[in-house]
Amino acid sequence: MDGSERSDVDLPALDERSDAWLVGRARELLAIAQVSERGTRPRYTDELDRILAEVRHRGEPRMVAQLLRAAAVIRVNDAEQAVTAQAESIVDEFLEHTTHHGFLVLQADAHALRAKRLLLAGAEDMGLTEAAVGLAMLDEKVPPDDSFGGRVWDVLMASTLMDLGLVLMELGVYEVGDQVMRRAHRHIRNGAGPHDISVHLITRCRMQLGWGMRLERIGEDDQAAERFTRAAAMAGDVEAPFRESLFPRRSDLPAADQIAVIGAAHALAAPSPRHTERLIGLLAAASAREIIFVAIALARCLEEEARVDEAAQVLTTVQEKLAHGAEPSLLLCLIREYARLSGGDEDAHPTIGALQFYVAELEDQLWDMRESRAATLATRREHERLARKHGTVAKQALQDALTGLPNRRALDERLAELSDEHGLLAIALVDLDGFKGVNDRLSHAEGDDVLRVVASTIKATLRGGDMVARYGGDEFIVLLPGAPLHAAAAALRRASAAVSALPHDLSRGVTLSVGVVARRPDEGTASALARADAAMYQAKRKGGNDVIAIATTEGDVAEVPVQEDASSHDPAWVAPEAT
Repeated sequence: MDGSERSDVDLPALDERSDAWLVGRARELLAIAQVSERGTRPRYTDELDRILAEVRHRGEPRMVAQLLRAAAVIRVNDAEQAVTAQAESIVDEFLEHTTHHGFLVLQADAHALRAKRLLLAGAEDMGLTEAAVGLAMLDEKVPPDDSFGGRVWDVLMASTLMDLGLVLMELGVYEVGDQVMRRAHRHIRNGAGPHDISVHLITRCRMQLGWGMRLERIGEDDQAAERFTRAAAMAGDVEAPFRESLFPRRSDLPAADQIAVIGAAHALAAPSPRHTERLIGLLAAASAREIIFVAIALARCLEEEARVDEAAQVLTTVQEKLAHGAEPSLLLCLIREYARLSGGDEDAHPTIGALQFYVAELEDQLWDMRESRAATLATRREHERLARKHGTVAKQALQDALTGLPNRRALDERLAELSDEHGLLAIALVDLDGFKGVNDRLSHAEGDDVLRVVASTIKATLRGGDMVARYGGDEFIVLLPGAPLHAAAAALRRASAAVSALPHDLSRGVTLSVGVVARRPDEGTASALARADAAMYQAKRKGGNDVIAIATTEGDVAEVPVQEDASSHDPAWVAPEAT
């Protein structure tokens, strides 16, 4: 049973399916949609959306990122869906999610998909900028994200590079696109499965065909023939992995009979009548993205049989079918092919020579524009790379190198901002119990590992707007804007409990002593920190692993009991404005 048939059978409820099944099914749906007829694609999009909804409910960020990508790709690869508001919303959510979680490779892919959308909408300059941003991100040294798993990460990197390569192809910047595709090939070799290899070869084949047709338009026929030959070689290489891929397929037919761009590649490299029957079959089922390759290939094979009128009719029919939604560059190739076939005798039609001269001059200017576009891409890519480098340097200046938390400089800047807002602010000082013993018994390297684990645990238990900064040594400062004292103390008690619950091999038994105070009106930062420090030492004197919240009213000091109310259990809770 192939993937398209599975869409029509009753499947168990999604909430009964494993994470791996959901991600795998999403990949199947993308493969099915890539070769399906336009009218059936909304069905696969709907199923993908249902899987995405289930994955959102489960909440694992990496799974959500992969399903958002799938939901974005299935829309962007369909000319009709790509320009809808829903497609824009999904792509924007994909970008926001990957940015928030620091998934750099998928973030670059989001920019590539946004660029594809913009190109289809006719916003070429904006699309070029998005492509430059995505390329600049991957110009950095990108270490593998082991949390995805080595093979999955390589596939994600290859997919991102291929998406960027296709954008560059549509922009006509073929040389850079080819470099990007070659880089993708290196990641594909690192253990990708048959389906990913098939997708990669088909994508590269498509690029070579588009490049060859563009070279023909400026009279570089020898270079164009070289591109067609390379495409045919890739088309031959895809046969073996295609037989084990996720694409819906007939096992008794080669890929060349089932995948439009593969059949077209063989015919364009060596047009002959032997390809005609195959291409006629492919033409009937080809998607809008591939049909131009098939039509031109079929026209040239018919021309080899002296069936010129039939060849011209094929091109006319396809052009009428693609009145909207085709890539402009490829549509021009189709029109040029028709003009070449139906040009006739220059002696009988004196204007033809003048028109051909005009077209040649126009193509030269378009090629010059392509060169200008390539230069613009390079400039914007370098600008984005330098901007990111500057941003990284600036971020490092405000970041503790060991834990990745904000450092004292960043803390001071945030405290200065909050002092101007005059709202509620709780300030906590956190010290690790037993940390000196970790360094003494084990090693400073082990102590560094404990600091990193504790820092990330504290941060994970608090709200997104709270700040956890490393104050020095094994001390941390926590700022909780808008939180009344009892809610801040409850939040910090959750953090303390989370650290206590860590496996011993991660925490080495350290716990937290926490002192928390509410900033008083017109109180200076030094005074508030001193009171938090005194409260922390009170927790230490009581044996540690405790949270002490101190309220000060007209000079009287009183410990505030932690109130576990409904709001304090929700890290996203936001206190009302101070009155």
